[in-house]
Amino acid sequence: MSDKIKSFGETVRDLRESKGLLLRQVAAFLEVDTAFLSKMERNEKKASRQQVVKLAKALETTENDLMALWLSDKILETLDEEAEAYHALKLTEKRLKKK
Repeated sequence: MSDKIKSFGETVRDLRESKGLLLRQVAAFLEVDTAFLSKMERNEKKASRQQVVKLAKALETTENDLMALWLSDKILETLDEEAEAYHALKLTEKRLKKK
């Protein structure tokens, strides 16, 4: 069993498939074409914040969990090859707790 945490796109695809929804159904709900949604599920395109909110409704999942995963992908994309990424995250965590 893998400990790998799935990306936003992989999670969206898994949720969509588990609900028995077709790409075109979810794409229509989001008001995007199926190619965009397919690329988003393969992590080739990025969803907007508004699309994340709509996806949570379409996939009947919590907006908070999907938003957290979307933000995590954005952070990972920024810090992926930074030597001090872990240190920066710990510092950011402390700063966020003070707010």
